[in-house]
Amino acid sequence: MQVLLLKEPRDGESGPDPYIKVATLLPLFQPEKHGGLIFTSPRAVEAVKMCLEAEGRREEWYSSVKDRWNAKSIYVVGKATAALVRNLGLVPFGEDTGTAEVLSCAIIEREDTNIPPLFFPCGSIKREVLPTALKDNGVPLETLTVYQTAEHPDLEKNLRNYFTEQGTPASVAFFSPSGVKFCLDAVRRLSGGQLAQIKFAAIGPTTQDAMAAEGLCVSCAAEKPTAEHLAAAIAKALQ
Repeated sequence: MQVLLLKEPRDGESGPDPYIKVATLLPLFQPEKHGGLIFTSPRAVEAVKMCLEAEGRREEWYSSVKDRWNAKSIYVVGKATAALVRNLGLVPFGEDTGTAEVLSCAIIEREDTNIPPLFFPCGSIKREVLPTALKDNGVPLETLTVYQTAEHPDLEKNLRNYFTEQGTPASVAFFSPSGVKFCLDAVRRLSGGQLAQIKFAAIGPTTQDAMAAEGLCVSCAAEKPTAEHLAAAIAKALQ
């Protein structure tokens, strides 16, 4: 029984991420002008790390800048993002929130409307839930796009090879709305008449919503966005 995981490589699985475009993150070195930091994806943290390395400012960051940020709130979504934030020497809050919706509620409860803007490094494809919620509640926010999300150039070929060699999987798991956007059409074409037999799984509610919006019947979603919770959800759906 095969389970197809449609996710990006992590932790050196295939070298540097080719879809992170390093930005000049001047606000990153101006914590005094901001009320805190927000990270909602691992890639945003990776982009910040690449910026530090590209600009030769790692020593400055670790010797003084990170401590000035740690005097403020560092908000994150998810344990993977929190772990990368800790690697930057920062102390995250909110790793158990799980979604931008829940995190935005926590931020609104904790922050005053008269603070300097929170700095939000984000991707080119981002949901507007968090920015909209903060704006509607008067919490100032400064966003900066630090990476571009794009389709992998070998995606179609890799999926075709998988279906040819392994056949139609019993389950297909999506890990992000962008994964749904880039992969779903190919999965539909390659599975043909067996599409209805596939148990579709989501890493969390945001991805589940994106799948449902495309007309997919979502068989299961992870209770928390971890490999263990996703595996348990898929196993139960396949029983």
